[in-house]
Amino acid sequence: MSSNVEPYHIAIPDSAIERLKAKLSLATFPSETSYANNREYGVPLEDIKRLASFWTSYDWRQAEAKINKLPQFTTTISVDGHDDALKIHFVHQKAENLSSIPLLFCHGWPGSFLEVTKILPLLTSSEAGDGNLTFHVVAPSLPNYGFSQRTSKPGFGISQHAEVCHKLMLQLGYNSYVTQGGDVGFFITRAMGFLYPEHVLASHINFVLAAPPSPLKTPMLILQYLIGNYTAAEKAGLERTQWFRKEGSGYNQVQSTKPHTLGFALADSPIALLAWIYEKLRDWSDDYPWTDEEIITWISIYYFSEAGADASVDLYYEIVHPEAATNGQGGSLLNRPIGDYLKWNRIPMGLSYFPQDVVVMPSSWGRTLGPVVFEKRHEEGGHFASVEKPELLVNDVKNFVKKAGISQHQQS
Repeated sequence: MSSNVEPYHIAIPDSAIERLKAKLSLATFPSETSYANNREYGVPLEDIKRLASFWTSYDWRQAEAKINKLPQFTTTISVDGHDDALKIHFVHQKAENLSSIPLLFCHGWPGSFLEVTKILPLLTSSEAGDGNLTFHVVAPSLPNYGFSQRTSKPGFGISQHAEVCHKLMLQLGYNSYVTQGGDVGFFITRAMGFLYPEHVLASHINFVLAAPPSPLKTPMLILQYLIGNYTAAEKAGLERTQWFRKEGSGYNQVQSTKPHTLGFALADSPIALLAWIYEKLRDWSDDYPWTDEEIITWISIYYFSEAGADASVDLYYEIVHPEAATNGQGGSLLNRPIGDYLKWNRIPMGLSYFPQDVVVMPSSWGRTLGPVVFEKRHEEGGHFASVEKPELLVNDVKNFVKKAGISQHQQS
């Protein structure tokens, strides 16, 4: 393990907590109307008022102490083309068995390292299900998220995030490892497979994106689409995907084109931050019974993040503007157009589909990503699988690793 890895405990200053409570006390809410609580128009006013009231009396110190039970660390990582080494925060839980398989868990937006909390004991403990298969789990806060440092230059895209995650695993002594990702973590773990194929043993994803069928590249998939030769679950998935694209993807357009304009609201107003993220927590999950405490803890990680809540949306711009990444002399770095991450890659893959995710594609489309050795289409669950259905996700990861032929004695 690298010598610059240091233990970390969250310790938000009292002044920051007091400032938050002051802002909440001065909040101005939209006017009451006959449709103020109609979800078709957006997040309900009554929900935000209730959550804001809860946040005002919420005990962050109690939540902080609970989160600090996680084994957290920081290290510094240099990224090609960017001058300053970044401080990266991460959770690192080793299994008792030293030959356990290293696994990188990569969150996305609007998630954080907290998403690993429920699956951590299931992956690392020999008493959790299959005692013969355990993992050393690493769950970083991506740059601009949680308690990792803010990036200072444009062009910090998917490839740079992949570089951070890969170098983190190497610093921890894991020369070869398995990846697991959803949301933006899909793109990052895909990039790791392209950039570091000699290190990535296998890749499991619970958010499956694939290129749409093409008459030239995938004529059989076009035919399947035209005749509607899909299972009932796949048809429901396509309907869910169409709903998201039509009614739920406006945030994506904003974050990928003018992130800094939105950033003013996210940085200054805890109510704006709450409304922006809470909408996704509810709409993207499968009737998961979010408690007010869960929601406010989730939002507080963004509010108290080292980079600031506004920084978290910048990556969407970088994803659709890969040309923004240059090395200072006009030369392009490793960022790729978004479609490149949907091309075939030889890394063994595992795919988990959850019916209330925001994009739920037919299985035949997912198989265009690479050699799929495991896939599972679940009957329940949504976008936040590690929170909503942790047992299902962990079972999938374990069955996938077995199918990929990765054994614990290979690791050290």
